[in-house]
Amino acid sequence: MSPDDSAFDFTVDLSAHEMLRRTHVMAAVGPDWDPAAALRGEQEAHALLYSGLDAEQQRIYDELVAAGVLQPGPGDAAA
Repeated sequence: MSPDDSAFDFTVDLSAHEMLRRTHVMAAVGPDWDPAAALRGEQEAHALLYSGLDAEQQRIYDELVAAGVLQPGPGDAAA
């Protein structure tokens, strides 16, 4: 049987691997991980990163947000 044969069926079930991956991720972040605090920190970092832009930088930033390249920040009118 060849891969070009229409009867050739190749499947891989990654369910067990995905559960193992999730277990390792949760072990890595630890029991004290606060997703809400992490999100707030990301929003604060986004606001800081895109603060103090001059007019040209702001124009480019706005274009990138409008094009969907960047996500709007919490203080953006499009947010």
